[in-house]
Amino acid sequence: MRWGLPDFIQDVLPDEAARLEELRCRLLDAFRVRGYRLVVPPLIEYLDALTTGAGQDLRLSTYQLVDQLSGRTMGVRADMTPQVTRIAAHLLNHAGVSRLCYCGSVLRTRPSSLTSTREPLQIGAELYGHAGLEADIEVLRLLAEALNLADVPLMRFEISHVGLFHALADSAGLNDAMCEEAFNLLQSKDISGLHALLADVKNCVAREAILALPELYGGAEMLNTAVARLPRMPQVVAALDELRQLAIELGDLPLGFDLADLRGYHYHSGLVFAAYGGGAHAALAMGGRYDNVAENFGCARPATGFSLDLRELARCSPPTSLPGAILAPLEKDPVLQNEIIKLRKAGETVIDALPGHEGTWKESGCDRELRKVDGDWKVAKLI
Repeated sequence: MRWGLPDFIQDVLPDEAARLEELRCRLLDAFRVRGYRLVVPPLIEYLDALTTGAGQDLRLSTYQLVDQLSGRTMGVRADMTPQVTRIAAHLLNHAGVSRLCYCGSVLRTRPSSLTSTREPLQIGAELYGHAGLEADIEVLRLLAEALNLADVPLMRFEISHVGLFHALADSAGLNDAMCEEAFNLLQSKDISGLHALLADVKNCVAREAILALPELYGGAEMLNTAVARLPRMPQVVAALDELRQLAIELGDLPLGFDLADLRGYHYHSGLVFAAYGGGAHAALAMGGRYDNVAENFGCARPATGFSLDLRELARCSPPTSLPGAILAPLEKDPVLQNEIIKLRKAGETVIDALPGHEGTWKESGCDRELRKVDGDWKVAKLI
């Protein structure tokens, strides 16, 4: 069919579009009052700028085309975070802390799951310029508030630390290919596969520590077990200290820890997290620290943040009954016109009743009408 859409690409119809816009405004306003300033990056950029520092995964997700003006390869953004990092590094270039937020469509070559779209409406917040744990705590609390504003119960934050794996992999002498394979095996908790991969690693302490990671998951109490089982390497100790402090500072939130869950391994440099809730099986939001990405833009700055798909958030959010429109007769009565102006200023939707369409206005969302009662124009239920 010529009017059919590609797989995993959908139209957004009026009711869903209204819900998305309501959520977008609500979340961006919450970000604004906390100091996060809105930026609007372009839909398309040179491919190198879009994918720099983000790893091969993002490059594979990015649609590519040739710019007819320059002849260079361009990409349609698959993730807005690198764009916001570029803006923070090159256009704003603040010496201190920068807080930025964004919302816009991204396009991906393949969906993340069988139920997701290839055109998420991505919304997120990023904090630049502060390397301390305070920034990570602020971002996690902001994400919790965003889910609360969408009336989506937070089931848990799943938290890990990429720095742990980097330190252990370096100590074990793993090359890039082995790191990649170890990452995949850890994600699937394939312990037998890990044993086979690490069989020839001579550093027994590092090997046993990597093999222990799939078993180190649970609540905050698990972190004490991790301290006992993992080697006292400076980077490992620092990472575990961060996780333990985070557990204390965010003790009022539902936290889980999984030291083998290295989502964003190619992109992130420290704490990583995912938020689950609203009955969704997959993570609703993901984020973490990505200090190394800004270096690729020539401006090394600490960075942490999160993003989520507003469409998926809306699906998990309980439906709300938005007020319907008011049907107004198409008359030149100045009193009627003044009443219409007043209603629209008050935020009501008022639709002019064009002639010849009696009985069809409920399809346009009308549930009330302006009707003359005892010489005055009154809003009444549409019959």
